[in-house]
Amino acid sequence: MFNLDAEGREFYKKVFALVIPMALQNLINTGITTADVVMLGKVGEDVLSGSSLAGQIQFILSLIFFGITSGATVLTAQYWGKKDKRTIEKVLGIALRLSIVTGVLFTVITLCFPAQLMGIFTSEQAVIDEGVKYLKIVAWTYLLMSVTMIYLNIMRSVERVIISTIVYLVSMIINIVFNAIFIFGLCGMPAMGIEGAALATLIARVMELVIVLVYAKFMNQDVRLGVGDIFGKNPVLFKDFIKYSAPVIINELIWGAGFSANAAIIGHLNSSAVAANSVAQVTRNLATVIVFGVANATSIMLGKVIGEGKTELAERYAKRFIKLSVVFGFAGAIVILIARPFVVSFLSVSERSANYMGFMLICMSVYVFAQAINTTMIVGVFRAGGDTKVGLYMDAGTMWGGSILCGAIAAFVFKAPVELVYMIILADEFIKLPLSFIRYKQKKWLKNVTR
Repeated sequence: MFNLDAEGREFYKKVFALVIPMALQNLINTGITTADVVMLGKVGEDVLSGSSLAGQIQFILSLIFFGITSGATVLTAQYWGKKDKRTIEKVLGIALRLSIVTGVLFTVITLCFPAQLMGIFTSEQAVIDEGVKYLKIVAWTYLLMSVTMIYLNIMRSVERVIISTIVYLVSMIINIVFNAIFIFGLCGMPAMGIEGAALATLIARVMELVIVLVYAKFMNQDVRLGVGDIFGKNPVLFKDFIKYSAPVIINELIWGAGFSANAAIIGHLNSSAVAANSVAQVTRNLATVIVFGVANATSIMLGKVIGEGKTELAERYAKRFIKLSVVFGFAGAIVILIARPFVVSFLSVSERSANYMGFMLICMSVYVFAQAINTTMIVGVFRAGGDTKVGLYMDAGTMWGGSILCGAIAAFVFKAPVELVYMIILADEFIKLPLSFIRYKQKKWLKNVTR
């Protein structure tokens, strides 16, 4: 299955040099969310549900940022292969300009309308009240994320991945320590519950920004960033940026809105289902840390070799990456099944939530296998070559025209059981799978987009 000739050995050496740090980053980020779930799960079900649903705002924001950086890395990875560092700096400036404006907008809206935003996801007043407490503090982190997330993700595309690991490791330690202190009232502090979790997140985000600014100013000699790059005008490059970023941003919004729609469907069923789903999502994130590392490595390595003009090598790389996605997708499914009994028995939730949780984790184990393959092809292979529109069309069709529509009808028209609704809303990855393979075989993704 895996070719270990000289080219193959070189390929896997490069892959794991990228995947291991990025998998650690994904694990660290998931660890932060896990800490919130575990600690708030000990406080109460409404608190856990409130933080989970309030987190949907940051989830959507993160996807917009990911869309901006994914579009940017279509260019930066290929220009990195072309060894054009100055253009990379200009692309980074454009991305930061867009992300900062977006961060300010989300902060203002969230601070002004927290209850209305929570009302989108649930009708239970106790859950809304807890979510509002969380949002009033955590909204201040959105602007901080607009700098750190964009900068670190674009640094990945030029093979600078260690700095992200350091930043997020420090952030995780700070977050977990202050979570415990503020949530439960340790070290003489008052017990703050959900507000403590939000405050810990804010402190961690501040530290992330400090480290990034120090690194960018004093340590990064490859890609320098001036104020002029953020506010300067470059119509030709901006046109290229929009051409490849706009479909990805819209794609991530559609995909993220789809996940939020799923959360809203479940949120309007009952709080036990919400609590169970929040745990299932965290477990999924833990099981896919390597999978998403593979997808990101795919985008970086393919973009670089395409920028170097090595199209045949890019084809061979793509084939190897898809094989890796199958292996790690299967491994992720096994991890969820192994973790299932321990996860269900550990948290202090109702018997109904525990039953939902057990079923959802079985469904999720199958889901992550299909998601691993789709993500590697759409986020990795297709976007590396500038084929950014295909993911938009697939997600719009399979989610909004498929799983979400059918899930909403099942939940609100036919009043179907939670278990059946959950199976339906996870169906999009299975509908998408054959479409991804068809697009891969067409090779429309294999093109150099540099000037």
